[in-house]
Amino acid sequence: MTYHTILENLKKTYIPADIKLFEKAYDFAKAAHAGQKRKSGDDYITHSLAVANYLGNHLHMDIDTLVAGLLHDVPEDTTVPLAEIKKTFGKEIAFMVEGITKLGKIKLRNQKDETYIETLRKMFFSMAADIRVVLIKLADRLHNLQTLSFLPPEKQERIARETLEVYAPIADRLGMGELKGELEDLSFIYAYPKEHEWLREQGEVRFEQMREYIERTKKTVQKELKEAGIKTNGIHGRAKHRYSLYQKLLRARYGRDINKIYDLVALRIITPTLENCYATLGVLHSKYKPLPGRIKDYIAFPKPNGYRSIHTTVFGPEGRIMEVQIRTPEMHSEAEYGIAAHWAYTERGKPDWGYKVPEQLEWVRELRDWQKDIGGNPDDFMEALHIDFFKNRIFIFTPRGDVKDLPEGATALDMAFAVHTGLGLHAQGAKINGKMGKLADELENGDVVEIIKAHQINVSRDWVNIAKTSSARSKIKSYLKDHSRGWGFLPEFRFMNRKK
Repeated sequence: MTYHTILENLKKTYIPADIKLFEKAYDFAKAAHAGQKRKSGDDYITHSLAVANYLGNHLHMDIDTLVAGLLHDVPEDTTVPLAEIKKTFGKEIAFMVEGITKLGKIKLRNQKDETYIETLRKMFFSMAADIRVVLIKLADRLHNLQTLSFLPPEKQERIARETLEVYAPIADRLGMGELKGELEDLSFIYAYPKEHEWLREQGEVRFEQMREYIERTKKTVQKELKEAGIKTNGIHGRAKHRYSLYQKLLRARYGRDINKIYDLVALRIITPTLENCYATLGVLHSKYKPLPGRIKDYIAFPKPNGYRSIHTTVFGPEGRIMEVQIRTPEMHSEAEYGIAAHWAYTERGKPDWGYKVPEQLEWVRELRDWQKDIGGNPDDFMEALHIDFFKNRIFIFTPRGDVKDLPEGATALDMAFAVHTGLGLHAQGAKINGKMGKLADELENGDVVEIIKAHQINVSRDWVNIAKTSSARSKIKSYLKDHSRGWGFLPEFRFMNRKK
């Protein structure tokens, strides 16, 4: 898109003073990057514009974020210093530009390298200090992937894998489902070219068949909802992202058989109110038989990243199986744009979270505090990133209905420590979905777990291997370290600690 097209689109939602500041920043960035070219042959300023366009016309961020997006490569790639940006545009915009410059140093290389780990630590400090820094970096990464074909193969693969390992999981944790899918799909072809080609050969015909079926079906469903007096803001098809589909096909239950996947293209129904969501579900189930066990109410129990919708799989028109997603416009915006969508419902942000952090994203603040606690041990930091941050999340219920957010692969022992440190230290067993289990049992999404508590602390060195989360392992190690001093081995401590 050209500068003038982007500017005209911004004028529809931004006030004149904001537009004036945007024009000033564009002129500044264009002059700074004068003579520089991208590998594609385009003027470098086209990249800066693409980043600002995504932040403004897609995420609808504040004008300071757009300006920082325009200027994000100036200190690193031109002779204009950060001090000049601070003098011209103020310290808040300069703060964001400096944060992006730090994030630009991240490269997926030797993960035990101290510099690499320190850069990751800075990245997450930046995230906790001002989430807009990360949103700009994600927009920057998106455009770089869109022009990745102009780079040499070895650099294509590195950037693609880096995106799959670092940036896409961050977009996911921020609730930005659409951006996550785009980042993954653009990376897929370069990171796993053979697998990408296999999926293309397997799936294109099925995708096209499902698209045609959904197009026919949505008219029928629209009519049925109208007859039931239910208003809708739109009904449309949503094709599953390719990388997400590939990951799903790798699971044992699917055996790489694409015919077992029912949500290649799902029917998405947007309806004005929460009540309408459940009324829509009722109409669908009265017309079409649902598949047992395939109803997921993410409105009552949102995903850890804040995602809300109702999912159901039914035998639809023509007797074909289809997945349906039901949500309100606000839920839809949050599902597509995650934390950026909250910008429309809260005050404009300030560094160090001047606006209220959405409850589902409190983990961002916790991550910052946790980093302070672990100090400078790079091994602990990297272990926690891999175990806690970069894994898929599951939610586990206590018998009272409280929900605990854990990484995939977590055990009942992790659940005990997630509830309370004291409960973890006293744990001796677990009931999982009403049946007796072991502390080492791996949990699955939606499990109800009751921890059996012993009268005395019964910590074992084996627990370090049983626990999968860094939080639980850290607490276990701390206890063993503090209470085994002077006795040589833990059983002696337990004997001396007994009540007389």
